[in-house]
Formats: sequence, structure tokens, C-alpha cells
Amino acid sequence: MKLSKVLMRSAVCLSLLPSVVFAQTYKPECFRPASSAVKTIKQDARQGPYRIAVVNGFAGNDWRINMIQAAKAWSTLPDVKPDLKEFKVISTGNDVSAQIAAVDSLIAAGFDGIALNAVNPTSFGPVLKRAKQAGTTIVPFDNVLDVDTVVQVNESQVELGEIKAKDVAARVTKANPKFLEVRGLPGNSVDRDNHDGMRSVLDKVPGATVVEVVGNWDTGTVQKVVADAIATSGPFDGIVCQHGCAGAVRAMIAAKHPVVPLGGDAENGTRIEMAKNNVPGISAAQAPAMSTVALSALIASLKGEALPSLIGLEIPTAKSEELKDGETYFTKLPATFYAATSFPGCGLNFTSDDILNQTPDNF
Repeated sequence: MKLSKVLMRSAVCLSLLPSVVFAQTYKPECFRPASSAVKTIKQDARQGPYRIAVVNGFAGNDWRINMIQAAKAWSTLPDVKPDLKEFKVISTGNDVSAQIAAVDSLIAAGFDGIALNAVNPTSFGPVLKRAKQAGTTIVPFDNVLDVDTVVQVNESQVELGEIKAKDVAARVTKANPKFLEVRGLPGNSVDRDNHDGMRSVLDKVPGATVVEVVGNWDTGTVQKVVADAIATSGPFDGIVCQHGCAGAVRAMIAAKHPVVPLGGDAENGTRIEMAKNNVPGISAAQAPAMSTVALSALIASLKGEALPSLIGLEIPTAKSEELKDGETYFTKLPATFYAATSFPGCGLNFTSDDILNQTPDNF
């Protein structure tokens, strides 16, 4: 199992600086500011090793499973292990009160830091206050919070939606086209932002109609709702889909629907289905390994380094014309595996074995 070394020296903490010079923040090649408007956050350094936890909500899709597996792989890195006194992973489901209770329990137990994938963006204000009072550093990622008082890590979900919709819209030349939008988990900031990005493009296509269905980021659910939509509202000229998009391709093929452009996720199964069925379009998604960047930022924060309040990561993409077995998708690997596994600027380069050898269970 080959694991790249992660450079982990000094780190961050909680005082907002009035002006920002991002060249002075820690490892800008990794922890890049999402925009010039974000603040810099720095807290007093704390002596390690640290008690660290990942608190996840929903764990019922492949992205979340790979995200947890990547986090566990990160905890085994030779340069990370000396910084860890204890490492826990907890998934609580979609109940925000259960997730808040889990975070509060870790705060009460004296954990130094928590990487949080939140159930929703608005319910954690009081939790952040309790964490600050107790000396627990929280770094939200993926489903970030509507605050700028803590370091957060994300890829722009609005941009992700735009990337998919722009590619699909550019491939559809029919007048007054009809698009199918497959949404994610209701009430979630990721679903909201992806939707906003998609609609910012599709709503500007002259004469376009957009039909929405909810796929819950689950391949089986996506296949069912797309099949139902084809039967009741089809045919469609293009499909934009957040996650579980292999199900959208399978529904098209099963219904003998014309193969139309797809803006889909970067799951291996989606890319396999696109290549096998000659589906034009683009595969784009967050890399599940972003959890490892959040954890690296958390350690840096505990060590006293200055970081942007919102770290923006690049979105990996592959157009249908670029799909090649063994390079951008892998027929010998599980359909559930995500092709994007690394953040080289952060020194985080995971192989498929590094991730797949981990379990997604709580520990």
C-alpha cells in the first residue's frame, strides 16, 4: 500500500484578522481561499497529539462511504499518526438533533477537534459557541455552514452544478428543449447549491422546460425516479444529475429512451455506464477525499497556523470524450469507487487500495 507523505508542520486557530494577505496563510498551494472576500482565521497553538473525530450525517451513498474510507486512510499516514492520540468516525444519519448530540458528546469528552459534514447549514450556531468555549476546534466540510467564523473546506457546489448544466446545454441543439434535473437530499446545502448552479444555466436556455425529481444521491433511487419521469414527463433532451447518476443512464437504456447528454457525478459506475452506452456529457463531482483536506486543516488549526475561513478545492471533471478505461474510469474496480482520490497540492495522493482497504463503519 503506497501512501504519500503529508507535510504537517505548524497550524491554526480562532482570531479573525481584519485584512487578508493570502500569501501569508499556511500552505496556500493546498488551503486555497475560495475567494478574495474570505477572512483569515488563526487560533493559539495547542500541544499535540490530539483527539480528533469525523462526525458525518447521512452515510447511505457511495460518496459518503468513500469519504469515510479516505478519512480512515488519512489517519494511517506515517506523518499523521504522531499527531493523533485518538481518532473516531461517527455517522448519525439525517436527524440533525442526533448529529448535534454526537458533536456535543465529543465536546464534553474533551476532543480537540472535529471535522463535521453537517446535516444542514443553519442549525449549528449554538454548537459552535459551545465548542469554542470548551476549546474544541470544528472544521466543517462538504455540507458547510452558513457562517464565516470557522475554517471550512469545500468545492463550490454552485460551480459544480454550473459545470454539468453548461456541458449538457451546449450539447443540446433542439429548440425549446426539455431537461430533467435529478436533485439530491432535500434540505441539504449541497443539494441547494447544486440546484442553484444548474438552474442558473438551464433557466437561461431559450424556451427550456425543466422537470425536477429527487434522487437522494442514491443510485437505485435515481434509477427509479428517472424511469418514472421518463414514463410520465418524457422524453427529455438532456439530464443533469447530482449523484447516483449511473441510475439515470440505466433508466434511459431500460426505457429505450434516446441516449441524451448527461451531466453526472464522478463515481466509477457512472463513468463505466457513460462509456459503455456512448452517453455524451460530462462527469464532474467533489472528490470524497476532501475529508482528508478538512482533517489536515484541522490539525493545522490546532497547531496555530493561519487559514482562510473558506478553503476552495478544484473540481475534477472528465468529458465523455476523455473517458478511458484504466485512466478516468476502472472496469476492474467497484462501481461505487470514486475516480478522483487525491489532492497533490496537499501532499495527499491515495491509491484505490488505500481507500478500499478501509471500512465505512463507525469506530
